[in-house]
Amino acid sequence: METVRALPRWRSLRWKIALLVTVACCAVAVTVGLLVHRSTLERSMNDGAAKAVSHLSGAVEDYERDGVPPDGLVVAPGEMPDELLRRLQDRRGRAAGSATWYDGDSPGDHPSMWAARTLHGAPVAVSADMTSDLLTRRALDRHMWKYSLAALAVVVPLSALAAELPIRRLRRVARTARRIDGGDLAARTAAGGRGGDEITEISATVDSMADSLRARLLTEQRFTADVAHELRTPLMGLVTASGLLPEDETTDLVRDRVGVLRTLVEELLEISRLDAGAERAELRPVPLAEMVAESVARTGLDTRFTATDARSAQTDPRRLDRIVANLVVNAHRHGRTPVEVEVAGTTVTVRDHGPGYSAELLADGPQRFRTGASERGRGHGLGLTIALGQARVIGASLEFANAPGGGALATLRLPAAG
Repeated sequence: METVRALPRWRSLRWKIALLVTVACCAVAVTVGLLVHRSTLERSMNDGAAKAVSHLSGAVEDYERDGVPPDGLVVAPGEMPDELLRRLQDRRGRAAGSATWYDGDSPGDHPSMWAARTLHGAPVAVSADMTSDLLTRRALDRHMWKYSLAALAVVVPLSALAAELPIRRLRRVARTARRIDGGDLAARTAAGGRGGDEITEISATVDSMADSLRARLLTEQRFTADVAHELRTPLMGLVTASGLLPEDETTDLVRDRVGVLRTLVEELLEISRLDAGAERAELRPVPLAEMVAESVARTGLDTRFTATDARSAQTDPRRLDRIVANLVVNAHRHGRTPVEVEVAGTTVTVRDHGPGYSAELLADGPQRFRTGASERGRGHGLGLTIALGQARVIGASLEFANAPGGGALATLRLPAAG
């Protein structure tokens, strides 16, 4: 079964939440910064305009009283900004009273606020230095960005830490789901009495699914065992009756079919015992090469056997014989010759030269009453299922693959004798 890889850490939900919080904080910081900057700029412009108009009023009073332009009062239109003069004139070219204009393009980065009005038909104007206001706004902008970055440096790690608890619960649900997918129907998420949030709902759904699958599997196993037990008595009667028939071709056919039925029932009973966990291995050191060679010979099938650097294995001889026999028979029945059995160390491999195992079998493992592919012949799909179950009982691993040069390859790895 394909192993589910863990997601890279940067793709985990925790960092996605942290990224979302970061984006939201940045959006808030930019919005607040723009609003504060705009509000400060408007207030600065209004204060500067009021300051310039007040200065202009005082200068005009001094000019009218003394007849001499005071310092700062500009009376020559050529020394006034063009934009200020345009604002001073209305759309029909007549004097419009007074006007103000912010000159931010002054040399040396020294902006000024101009105020102008008409006096005796001629424009007069004054300018107020706005450098201090500009520096204040820039300092405010810098502080806003600095504090925003400092807030992000605190909020992002805190959001990642806050997301760890729900992420940990989701990981536990994922691990449980993978265990269930691997066949461990007793696995549960252990959601406990947590609050009724979405993760609790997912956990409860996974547990409910496992309960349902386990109940259906137990029902199927009980049904299989009951059918096998119920068939055993009439089957023994058939075996006895077939032995009393006169010897002829029809009798041989009947005995053959009764033998097939008897084998099927015995295999179903064996699977039911494996499913129920009633099988117990009697482990002892066994010379692996000799044991496997005897098992291959007992099948009576033409099989090539080789052994290299064989060692003793800690196993149950009867169950090992059952596993090897099932693998060899399956290779002959569903594959093509030559069938090769090799013992190397404590590993046994069985290979045929047929079409190989189906993709379904390689992905999901052996399934009862499913051979996986029509090209591997007919059968009940019980032989490999029994072999896999017996391997688990003796603490061995049994893997199925297709050989690089073609054909099915079964690999049995046994624990070495201590």
